[in-house]
Amino acid sequence: MTATPPRPWLTPGAHARLAAELADLRRAPGPGDGSGEQDRFVLDQHRQARLRELQYLLRNAVVGEDPPDDGVAEPGMVLTVRYDDGGTETFLLGTRDENGQDDLDVYSPESPLGRALHGAEPGEQREYEVPNGSIVRVTLVDARPYGHHRTVHNGQSGH
Repeated sequence: MTATPPRPWLTPGAHARLAAELADLRRAPGPGDGSGEQDRFVLDQHRQARLRELQYLLRNAVVGEDPPDDGVAEPGMVLTVRYDDGGTETFLLGTRDENGQDDLDVYSPESPLGRALHGAEPGEQREYEVPNGSIVRVTLVDARPYGHHRTVHNGQSGH
């Protein structure tokens, strides 16, 4: 039996920006800038692929709904990790939005780090392979729902 991949997780702002991008792509005329037929074909293929990607994301996304505050790493959680070299990093495990205005980096659940951390609990050490083939060890320090992170960082109390 194949495991169902996690649904993409988006902040409300990311959802709105992606919906606007989809609307713009649907309104825009197809490629026709005078370039050669092969170039127009390639541009149209890229446009169609982006349309399908946006439609999938917007149809299947969990939008702003916080996962349980159980400390388990999953999409929609803000994770703090410590690397073996002692460095720490805090990021949102969710779907990337290149135009995002948030103060957090976003790592996809499908990224090597995201896959390694999925399901981890604080104190658990996981490993993942980086593109050069090296193995990186990382320990999950904390996992909080995105909504909790936003509340705390907007000057309000936590719970």
